[in-house]
Amino acid sequence: MALKELTILLVEDDPVFRKIVTAFLESRGAIVHEADNGELGLNYFKKQRFDVVLADLSMPKLGGLEMLKAMNQYSPGTPSIIISGNQAMSDVVDALRHGANDYLVKPVADLFVIENAIKECVNGTLEESLQFDELESLSYLELNQNLELLAQSEQAAKSVQQQLFPPSRIEYSKAQIDYSLFNTNEVSAHFIDTAMLDDSHIMMYMAHFYPHDNRAAFASVLLKSFVNHKLKRYRNKLSQVITEPYNMLTYLNDRMSKSGLDIYVDMTYVVIDLSSYRVAIAQAGSEFRCYLRNREGLAPLAIADSMQLGVSDWGAPSVQFRTLMPGEQLCILTNVSEHKLQLLNNEFHGLVHDENMPAGGFIQLTAT
Repeated sequence: MALKELTILLVEDDPVFRKIVTAFLESRGAIVHEADNGELGLNYFKKQRFDVVLADLSMPKLGGLEMLKAMNQYSPGTPSIIISGNQAMSDVVDALRHGANDYLVKPVADLFVIENAIKECVNGTLEESLQFDELESLSYLELNQNLELLAQSEQAAKSVQQQLFPPSRIEYSKAQIDYSLFNTNEVSAHFIDTAMLDDSHIMMYMAHFYPHDNRAAFASVLLKSFVNHKLKRYRNKLSQVITEPYNMLTYLNDRMSKSGLDIYVDMTYVVIDLSSYRVAIAQAGSEFRCYLRNREGLAPLAIADSMQLGVSDWGAPSVQFRTLMPGEQLCILTNVSEHKLQLLNNEFHGLVHDENMPAGGFIQLTAT
């Protein structure tokens, strides 16, 4: 176990996030003590020795910074990591000034980011932390506590999933991405994500989970964590897979089919090289359509249907390569006339709960 015999104090007032992080860390071999506010966390800290403290920044009774200051007076040698949705630089500086070893920003979709931070705190190195067996990335999927929590509580599933969605417009240095996703239930069956891989490459994808139930929330976390794993390896010059749509979908199918979730995924995955405007597209399933958009409207790309992700005897994804011409945009959308109309009207709203609109939506990449 990667974190075997480490004793960790997790101080977090969000019960869903706290339980998921606890279950993950325990699956990695750690012994985790939970506290739902800073005052209780400080009391635990005074009674027992911990190898690492993970703490939210904003909590009731006693905030993360105040708790950290008190802990440093009591036992200044204990490593600590702040996890918070507050990205203000002043808070980062304050946390580091008062002894925090690291500062992670919510949402932390890839739980291995937390594990890597813990390893670095306990004299590990980044290179060592990236060398775990990829099959171990399935370990937290098998934690029945997490799956049962999301399956039994629609609100918990909704809370976890909504943390993963980006704003309706994502602006990069050389491109922007806009989207709308319409959902008729508390948990969305559709999911989108995007990332700037390096100075010249952008990745984006759109996914649809079957069946549509609370497991879609867990599948969203799962999918994003697998993608983030490949992103981290790419940025550390250990893998090129995230820039290769065919290989990326092959990798994701292997992981999804072994996840134990019994869930299937339609997915379109795109990488654009902004130095040449060359676009590589891979598609699994038949839910989505890709278009090139210009002043005259939408021109469909002929991409053959293929099997969904999550199938053990899966074949191969369909692949397409194109070069964006000046003024063209790349769009992925569900095959619904209402969605196409809203796209053409530039109605981008992010994630929307609308029982009068068919589920699904669209995402658009514009080079700037």
